[in-house]
Amino acid sequence: MVNRRHIRIKVLQSVYAILQSNSDDLAKEEKFLQFSVKKATDLYVLQLQLLVEVRNLAKEHLEIKKKKHLATAEDKNPSLKFIQNQAIQAIENSTDLNEYVSSRKIENWKNDREYVRVIWDKIQENDTYKDYLSAKETNFKNDKVFLMQIFKEVIAPNDKVYDYYESLNLSWIDDLPLVNTLILKSIKQLKYDGTFGLKELETKEEDQEFLIDLFRKTILHQNDYIDDIDDKTPNWDTDRIAEVDLILIKMAITEFLYFPSIPTKVTINEYIEIAKDYSTVKSSFFINGVLDKILRDYNKSKRLNKIGRGLL
Repeated sequence: MVNRRHIRIKVLQSVYAILQSNSDDLAKEEKFLQFSVKKATDLYVLQLQLLVEVRNLAKEHLEIKKKKHLATAEDKNPSLKFIQNQAIQAIENSTDLNEYVSSRKIENWKNDREYVRVIWDKIQENDTYKDYLSAKETNFKNDKVFLMQIFKEVIAPNDKVYDYYESLNLSWIDDLPLVNTLILKSIKQLKYDGTFGLKELETKEEDQEFLIDLFRKTILHQNDYIDDIDDKTPNWDTDRIAEVDLILIKMAITEFLYFPSIPTKVTINEYIEIAKDYSTVKSSFFINGVLDKILRDYNKSKRLNKIGRGLL
């Protein structure tokens, strides 16, 4: 489900949490960290369910219009393109998805149906939706393209749905960009008469190991890095460095020293990018400078133990 950058963000959050709480219960925080990663799949499923529930609501509205006392010709013979969208039907008929929903007892859109109405109202106002209904040609490819477009234009950026997810789980706000990207990728790769599965969302064993190892080693070795950091920031008292910046630097040093298969350039680039989203405006430049100096010293003192070509 998660990629390496997302794992680093999850570890950043857990390291920050355990330092703020002054807790020494690593096992408890590791369980929460793994739970947080698994919850991202719940969010993925919720976003997919939202597509199906919006289609269901649209179908209900068409039936109501047909029964109106003064129903128009359009009310009696409406376009069924959205109702019969083949990509949505593939999601609805997914065995993996239905089993997951049942096992996790996910019933959000039944209990909080007002958000389904919000999305349906927005879709009806959308030009992509109007063009889709008016287009003469109907096929699986066009259904997929429409669904991807409406997801990008209406569902993914919707503030009310965003706030709703935030109220349910704070970590979902960090998960949402990744989840939305995966949904678009899944819809794009969907084949006609193909199955919409969830197996590709399972976190790889090596990524699970990386998640726990990076968290554990950062916590256990963080105090070992203080002298190296102080030496490269002579004009800064360690206490004056933004706490998120300090954690990111410590995580990067952990990768330098304890993850021999990860290239140092990859490590530095990853933490610079994370700093842009999770710290101050100048943090990425500060972190880049500190890590570059530390890396040069480690190379000179031969403290690095990288395996393979191009890893330095």
